[in-house]
Amino acid sequence: MKNVLFIVADDLRTSLGCYGDPVVKSPNIDHLASKSQVFLNAYAQQAVCAPSRTSMLTSRRPDTTRLYDFKSYWRVHSGNYTTIPQYFKSKGYFTVSVGKVFHPGIASNHTDDYPYSWSIPAYHPPSFRYEKEKMCKGEDGKLHANLLCAVNVTEQPGGTLPDLESTDEAVRLLKSRVNNDDPFFLAVGFHKPHIPFRIPQEYLSLYPIEQMKLAPDPDVPKHLPPVAYNPWTDVRKRDDVQKLNISFPYGPIPKDFQLRIRQHYYAAVSYMDAQVGRLLSTLDALGLADNTVVVFTSDHGWSLGEHGEWAKYSNFDVTTRVPLIFFVPGVTTFLDWQGPSTFPFIDVLTQPEYSFQNGKVGKNVVELVDVFPTLSSIAGLGTPQSCPDVSFQEELCAEGRNLANTFRYGERGVNEEAVSFSQYPRPADTPQVNSDLPDLKDIKVMGYSLRSWDYRYTLWLGFDPKTFQVNVSDIHAGELYMLADDPGEDNNVYTAFDHSVIKKNMAILPPTVGLQMRMKLQLLSYLTAGTKTSTGQGGQDDANQTDGGRN
Repeated sequence: MKNVLFIVADDLRTSLGCYGDPVVKSPNIDHLASKSQVFLNAYAQQAVCAPSRTSMLTSRRPDTTRLYDFKSYWRVHSGNYTTIPQYFKSKGYFTVSVGKVFHPGIASNHTDDYPYSWSIPAYHPPSFRYEKEKMCKGEDGKLHANLLCAVNVTEQPGGTLPDLESTDEAVRLLKSRVNNDDPFFLAVGFHKPHIPFRIPQEYLSLYPIEQMKLAPDPDVPKHLPPVAYNPWTDVRKRDDVQKLNISFPYGPIPKDFQLRIRQHYYAAVSYMDAQVGRLLSTLDALGLADNTVVVFTSDHGWSLGEHGEWAKYSNFDVTTRVPLIFFVPGVTTFLDWQGPSTFPFIDVLTQPEYSFQNGKVGKNVVELVDVFPTLSSIAGLGTPQSCPDVSFQEELCAEGRNLANTFRYGERGVNEEAVSFSQYPRPADTPQVNSDLPDLKDIKVMGYSLRSWDYRYTLWLGFDPKTFQVNVSDIHAGELYMLADDPGEDNNVYTAFDHSVIKKNMAILPPTVGLQMRMKLQLLSYLTAGTKTSTGQGGQDDANQTDGGRN
């Protein structure tokens, strides 16, 4: 039985060298990727922490966990679903959580789902209590609760930061398992690059501000329906952003400050990469790398000015696409007993330039709900059965796919049938103060987004939070992006199509046809129907399409 080291970052988009980002310095994660199966197009099911983590760790979509905000515990709220660590624990694993794995608070019963998921209570770094306090020196010399918060670590409480403490604890736990016969499942959740960017100031030196560039598509997409826009309220609340007096909801952040945000985000990624390097080099030094599966992923992405947006809270690729990397000894790499160490620590501050080669990449679309069945399979525990269409009574099943065959046999070309399915709730058709994080009771519209190889298709549908029911005939707005010509999702062409015929076709479908299948059929219809005539204006659907703040 193989050990598992399960690493999850917070708010990490695919800004990594192994994903082709030319700016970032991420040598330790890149080195891990060079010995791993890397999924280039992996997507979260909802671009916000608690719903995404709960979905990934249970392999149930948000419509099954019924968690769209931070304020309910799925075992009480929807069903007593088995989690990944709970499944491993039931198979004899010692399971332990360090840092942010489950979202803390009500969403995990104020216990990180202990004792169901973990053998011992979860560890949280003590210094995290200062994360939202005034810890950042401003230009006035006083402390503020800023977005940009590069600090001298020695001046912080305890002379440390949360991710430094989490890494120390994870290293201690690894050392304690060396001579133990029971396999371990160690989950380590890093807080960065989540805001505020409270990071060691030396990492800023990797990204000189004069070398930073703005997002290539800083404008709100053409014909973006207002319901789709996230007004990045949590960013606006920070002291240094408040001083900028940015108009709500579309007012742009000044360009010089945009560059600083991007600089700090990348520096936070490099800081987190160094902690991953410390973990992996310890695993190697203890002789555990040859019998430990390593998973590296994130709960969702983060906008860095693309589409005029910041933070997560949307259905775009920059917020739903995540890194997903599996290291499986003897499968993704052949162990060289006489060769160099598997995971040498690479100090990003002194060796920022690192080139790697990796032939084991998966380009087809996969999802975070696939992690549970895939990890269970490659660990040799057997794969949970696929969930039935309605699975509230099923404690152990998976709504994702087992990707294990990809590790040994690779992909057989483009799978145009593979799709990811993400969603995001909104309280209204236009941006509100609570648009990013509406409470369940305030959700009026649910945006369902289907991502295929060539397209992203999103429908914003009426939603009843009391019954958790979506009204497939109550279409508030739509988005369609042709990714071959528009990889940045900057031109919504939904309004160019005649919706009347497709509506008629959908109306005759039996009610048992699920939403995912409906959207697949709709997308196929759009691609084969062609655009509407110059005189047809498509009725109510078009009335809901505006230019997203350009009016």
